[in-house]
Amino acid sequence: MLLFSDDSVTRPGYCVGLATLDEELSIESLPVEGEIPAWLTGALIRNGPARFEVGGRSLRHWFDGLAMLHRFSFGEGRVAYANRFLRGLAHREAARGRTPYRGFGTDPRSSVLHRLAPMLRPLTDNCNVNLTRLGDDYLALSEAPLPLVFDPETLETLGRARRAPGLHVTSHPHRDRRTGELVFFATHLGPRCEYRIYSLDGSSRRRRIASLRVEEPSYIHSFALTERYVVLVAFPLVVDPLRFALGRRPFIENYRWRPRRGTRLLVVDRERGELVSEHQAAPRFAFHHVNAFERDGELVVDTVAYEDASIIDALYLDRLRAAPPPVHGRLLRYRVPIDTAGEVIEERLSDTPLEFPRIDYEARNGRPYRFVYGAGTDDDGGPPDFLDQVVKVDVETGETRVWFEPGSYPGEPVFVPAPRSGRAEDEGVLLSLVLDTRGPGSYLLVLDASTLAELGRARLPRHVPFGFHGQYFA
Repeated sequence: MLLFSDDSVTRPGYCVGLATLDEELSIESLPVEGEIPAWLTGALIRNGPARFEVGGRSLRHWFDGLAMLHRFSFGEGRVAYANRFLRGLAHREAARGRTPYRGFGTDPRSSVLHRLAPMLRPLTDNCNVNLTRLGDDYLALSEAPLPLVFDPETLETLGRARRAPGLHVTSHPHRDRRTGELVFFATHLGPRCEYRIYSLDGSSRRRRIASLRVEEPSYIHSFALTERYVVLVAFPLVVDPLRFALGRRPFIENYRWRPRRGTRLLVVDRERGELVSEHQAAPRFAFHHVNAFERDGELVVDTVAYEDASIIDALYLDRLRAAPPPVHGRLLRYRVPIDTAGEVIEERLSDTPLEFPRIDYEARNGRPYRFVYGAGTDDDGGPPDFLDQVVKVDVETGETRVWFEPGSYPGEPVFVPAPRSGRAEDEGVLLSLVLDTRGPGSYLLVLDASTLAELGRARLPRHVPFGFHGQYFA
């Protein structure tokens, strides 16, 4: 069942994607329109918020909704579906009507006990952002470094990560395609604040790559990885660690926008664990990196950049349910000297707004690439809308293709390569979970990644709230 805490308020049509979904289902075969490629034989698992009310009150920020996993499994042109809440400590407390932990944008309840709880344990295990695999473990991830393990077949929550006690994996780790290691980043807040970079192999052997001292850490949601370097892009949205430790504000409300600081780009040698160079650029903000690679003595680092961090405020639920947010992130390329203090060059790769960027990750991450896919909006000067089209950008030529259907709001398009040796970079399909405001429910959309022509769609019997990220497991 989809519901709002106050159903008497008139809202934009896309807001059904911001309503609570309580029902858990398992469906052996969804109705399919068109054709699902027979070579798709794995599963797409998506993560995102599904419950937006706790204890009779609405959570404040989209990023605070309680996590739910959605599994689409493929075989012989058919699609099965299941969904299930992640049942960590945050979910169990919410079931009792309590929000004792500091959320991204939601503060705890006002009793003395609830005010003390975030100081004793300030982070939540509401892992509603992303997914990854570590050895035989499948991990659900969030901003807080408290990943949960789940069963990829049943979606049952299995508890905290057992393979590496104290594992600090945040939302967007990287897979090293040569070694199979997971490379991840975390900000340590305390008397001595640090950016910490680790790697972890399938046997749970952990190696600290580097620790960089920082006085006021930036909010860093993702980072870039090349064959030799880790690149941290520290935007001027920063936190005073004392304010964070002593305050009772939600996580993100401790951060302040300081544009005069500019953007810092930190280049770290992965083998030596040393800061190779540090550079300044204009003040920007970004959630997501697209890709990075080395070329002719410089690093090429691509992000989805905004002029400032106001997008975070626009995603508070009361604002998001009242009017479309300005999701106007654009592809921005930084060209960064590796070993010198030379000037950083900025290049805009496309004028088409997009978010949730994806590439041919297994073959192209950390290497030169050509195509990026995302969920985007039309910036033609008309009335703004929420993310309502799938976008493909050729970063070499700037050519852009879109898939659009009125009343449909696609999520992140996950690229799945065709199983053929010698294939082209964009030979494969895109999988996107689409909210259909004109039909009976959401649907899984399958597009030809080369042309963005629709191949097929599998319909669900109800609407699914907007999610964040998903992974295809072959």
